[in-house]
Amino acid sequence: MTTTAADLVTTLEELDVEYVFGYPGGRVIELLDHLPDSEVEVVRPRDEREASVMAEMHGRLTGAPGVLAGQGPWVGSLGLIGQMEARLSSSPMVVLTEASERGEYSTLAPYQQARGDYGGFSLPDILDGVTKEWWFPRTPVETVRSTQLAFKHAVAGRPGPTAVILDGDAITGEMPDDQTPPAWNARAQTRTWDARPTAEDTVAAAEALEEADRPVIVAGNGVHAAKAYDELASVAETYDCAVATSYLGKSTYPETDDRAVGVMGSFGHEGANRVVSEADALLVVGCRLNPMDTNWQAPEFIRPDEQTIVHADIDTRNAGWVYPADVGLIGDAKESLAALADAGGGTNGWALERARQAREWFSAPECDDDSAPIKPQRAVKEIEAVVDEETIVTADSGNNRFWLLYYLQTPAVRTYFGSGGVGGMGWANPAAVSAALTTDKDVVAVAGDGGFSMTMNSVETAVEYGVAPTFVVLNDTSLGMVRQMQREDGDIAGVEFHDTDFVKAAEAFGAVGRRVTDPADLVDALEAGKAADTPYVLDVRIDREEDMADTLASSFYESVGGLHE
Repeated sequence: MTTTAADLVTTLEELDVEYVFGYPGGRVIELLDHLPDSEVEVVRPRDEREASVMAEMHGRLTGAPGVLAGQGPWVGSLGLIGQMEARLSSSPMVVLTEASERGEYSTLAPYQQARGDYGGFSLPDILDGVTKEWWFPRTPVETVRSTQLAFKHAVAGRPGPTAVILDGDAITGEMPDDQTPPAWNARAQTRTWDARPTAEDTVAAAEALEEADRPVIVAGNGVHAAKAYDELASVAETYDCAVATSYLGKSTYPETDDRAVGVMGSFGHEGANRVVSEADALLVVGCRLNPMDTNWQAPEFIRPDEQTIVHADIDTRNAGWVYPADVGLIGDAKESLAALADAGGGTNGWALERARQAREWFSAPECDDDSAPIKPQRAVKEIEAVVDEETIVTADSGNNRFWLLYYLQTPAVRTYFGSGGVGGMGWANPAAVSAALTTDKDVVAVAGDGGFSMTMNSVETAVEYGVAPTFVVLNDTSLGMVRQMQREDGDIAGVEFHDTDFVKAAEAFGAVGRRVTDPADLVDALEAGKAADTPYVLDVRIDREEDMADTLASSFYESVGGLHE
């Protein structure tokens, strides 16, 4: 017989898990005790929050579940940011945690216990509010079977986080030789199948696009999740469509392409928003059309009474959720788009010229401004200058994300990812480290000084694990987006920050730090960061008076009253 923990590690190996992102503690130590002798590498950042984001980003990039491991109280608190992002950004993720159970002492509320008894708190209840599914196995066989099912459910249908609570004899005991019911072969148990739309719905969708004079595709995060980039491009070409994206869909389609119009939404491109509003047929793929994407449902933006809407989504609940759909294509985005590409075709004299006009919104006079402090628009354009097809940008929450969405013109698919699910600050740094570990690409993390400070320990993690992202801090010494909501200076508390010396902080972590105040110096600093074998932190001093909402809010958004964030 073998111990449950050893069998669990064998299961991870059989499922080709490359990394476990986590922090030792509680009964998870039983698992981590066996990992040094396995094929699975443990990546231990400085806390569970960063580990959770790293696992989420690994799942987002690979399509296979990123694995988070840690003690229950902290996975259920600090580690929730990555789980929430995974749930709302459809990133496959498996959480291996525990409830710090103390056996016969459990009814006496021992220290840190999280199984839900009186006097403690309930980790299962916390996980129930975030994960797709969770398991609390009570026997060794249940532990292995539950872990297999966690991997299966994480990728089945709409991807997301699942969790297994490892505890008591269920992790410390030995696996029985005679199992009834048994735990099956891990690969067999975790197999899934892609859903595809019906032939009838595919024909109806093809006819809708063929009959359209102004067809537009709205590509969402579901295209990323399915890696349906080639199929998206094929449908756009076959039916002669312009292509807009949602916030999370940015870089599902190259924004330098002749058909690209940019990101739609409240702080998306005015050009993209106008193109979507002018369409007579919309093919929405892997996007549920949330309020930020739809300008908070401005009446003149998307109009189901006037526009034919074809909604492709892996979850039938999402198709036609926000706006009534004329046709639903229910299935994996890759399967739906491939079927649609083969079902028909059409041409019009509108899409290419209209897209060319829309792309003019990627630039503004401020993008060439030489003043200091540096205009955020200019900073983004200097970042764009070093982003090629082999570079990934991770974008944090706040003003910096919207400047990037608007002015960073992505040159290829999978070159931009942001924290647009739950939108937590501090996401970009650990996501960048994870991307650098997961791929062989250059990675540029962009955050404000607030978000960077939350997870700047990720710089040390990058140093420790031998990867070298470039961390760009768009620094206005404040919580910029909230500060700019003030009606007058000082009427919102907590928006000003101490001027932290991020150069010294970077050097203390073993990285290179550089402050940039002149826009002419920024591209050289970025190129040096990309070329280096050591992480670079660029403290870029931006013009704090450049108001993001006033500058970027779309006319459709303003028509419903402005800032709802």
